[in-house]
Amino acid sequence: MSKKLATIWPAAVALLLLGLALGLLVGMTTGGAATPSDLGDAGTALRWGAPAVRGLMDVSEAITIGSLIFLLFSLTQKTKPFSAVINLVAVSSAAWALSGSMYLLVTYMNITGSNFSVEKTFADQFWMFLTTIELGQYLSLNVLAAFVITILVLFVRTYLPAGFITVIALAALVPIALSGHAAGSGSHALAVNALGLHLLGICIWVGGLTALIVAYRSDSRTELATRYSSLALFGFVLVAVSGIASAQIRIGTLSNWFTTGYGQVAILKIVSLVVLGVFGFIHRRRLLKELTLKFWKLVTVEFLVFGLAIGLGTALARTANPFSDYPFGELTPAEILTGAKLPPEPSALSWITAWKPDLLWTLICLGLAGFYIAGVYRLRKRGDAWSPARTASWLSGVALLMYVTSGYFNVYEQYLFSAHMMSHMILTMGVPLLLVPGAPVTLLARTARNRKDDSRGVREWVLWAVHTKYAQFIAHPLVAAILFASSLVIFYFTPLFSWATREHIGHQWMIVHFVITGYLFVQALIGVDPGPVRLGYPQRLMLLIATLAFHAFFGLAIMNGQTLLLADWFGAMGRTWGEAPLQDQQTGGAIAWGIGEIPTAALTLIVAVNWARSDQREAKRLDRASDRTGNQDLAEYNEWFERINKGK
Repeated sequence: MSKKLATIWPAAVALLLLGLALGLLVGMTTGGAATPSDLGDAGTALRWGAPAVRGLMDVSEAITIGSLIFLLFSLTQKTKPFSAVINLVAVSSAAWALSGSMYLLVTYMNITGSNFSVEKTFADQFWMFLTTIELGQYLSLNVLAAFVITILVLFVRTYLPAGFITVIALAALVPIALSGHAAGSGSHALAVNALGLHLLGICIWVGGLTALIVAYRSDSRTELATRYSSLALFGFVLVAVSGIASAQIRIGTLSNWFTTGYGQVAILKIVSLVVLGVFGFIHRRRLLKELTLKFWKLVTVEFLVFGLAIGLGTALARTANPFSDYPFGELTPAEILTGAKLPPEPSALSWITAWKPDLLWTLICLGLAGFYIAGVYRLRKRGDAWSPARTASWLSGVALLMYVTSGYFNVYEQYLFSAHMMSHMILTMGVPLLLVPGAPVTLLARTARNRKDDSRGVREWVLWAVHTKYAQFIAHPLVAAILFASSLVIFYFTPLFSWATREHIGHQWMIVHFVITGYLFVQALIGVDPGPVRLGYPQRLMLLIATLAFHAFFGLAIMNGQTLLLADWFGAMGRTWGEAPLQDQQTGGAIAWGIGEIPTAALTLIVAVNWARSDQREAKRLDRASDRTGNQDLAEYNEWFERINKGK
């Protein structure tokens, strides 16, 4: 770190902590969290101490995760900046582990109203909180991840171990999102996704800026700042969209934004984030090329606002929601099971009008479409061609994925097995059939800038992942077919089905699994992106027919089955419309057998057409080769026949 920048670093940390304190003070005073609760108060020390410790935990967690992401996408391994950021992660993860442990303790004391004691009774009750109470379990997993990272980071010198602990760090955000302020609301899925994306955006934004200061060297100059700027823009979008969605769940009506303490603190937080966005835009556009000391001084001001935003967010977590859509009173069976009212009976119009947006998959789909269009535009701008059919196929696949995850199926798949089965078939067969011809890896390789300093951007990471031994193994046509076919039995006839139906994380895993296994299978049959092995067309058709037969047998088994799967869910939903649960399940089996074969038929047709075209190309190649040799191959062929005749 340069001498001038070394003087900036302590000021940045001090301003971050000052902003955190100011945000907590303003947020808790405005929102009412500073006022003793009528239902029982743990005392002034815990009332202020718990959010203060949580704020320190959030800051250290953000620095840890954001620094790791910045390291993976901006720095070159085995360099001084790389080592400097690793040291930063070691310090911040240790702070995360310590502050997280303290927050666990004060949270328990706050909830139970007990005082700290070294007696065995207190220890036993605290242990019960950590191991049997959901909130304690979630916070314990987060702290455990922090301790694991603190230990493992000491051995990190290259990308792969850094990537491994980054996965652990990102996974640690999941229990925090699940234990959030509105995780138990009627909009549970939206609340969890919004909070998780919000936390991720803050980590990328704050942690990346911290790592930028630590990693800065005079010989890297604008390159690191430019890379951080791209990450910060991504983080800003996540924070902005998820923050508004998350606040709206809790605030409800427009008037609550201005008349309630929660709404007022939320407005202050939004203003601080907008100020940060403006800072980032102006500073990096005007001063990015020079990176003078003036630039770094302005960056320290951003740390003050960052701390203020995090403090306000922490205060919001302690403030009572002015609105809740969670059902109350005498609950229906559907409300008990899902936390939401039973939707109306579906009609033909419901396929268009029924929507339940999934924020996570909406952003993923918009990102997939946006980056693809940007890649095509870049190719066209430099005069290279890209097939409009590939673009249309990719965008259609993304649109279909967005519809499945946010449209009719997301509304009814919890209540109707048939809707769930059709969603499964589309995710694992329909969506990949449209995405694979888009050749996204080929487009990325042709459009993304190739780095010259041995660091890794998105292009380098994707190409690395495609060529790893693990990817080559699971992408092998036989393995892909086995995964694709066996997933049906393993999913529906094991506890995985119950987990994916009842739990939000299980549902998200289900979508990812179905899409990936389907994508690998379709890629093995008709893909043009790089793959480990290309089977001949006869072998591809045989593989496809075998898989088709397996799907048919599975569908028939479900269709003829007389035992209701997840009877305590689909059979206990209390539906007064539609088919009886067992009949609906049998309809789902018919869907798996009949409708599920439509994409398979399309695959068969595509493989057959490609086979014919391949034969035509091979014939033309042989004709050209024959012409170049003066039909020598034909002469040799005739001589061979003549020798056979003479031998007779």
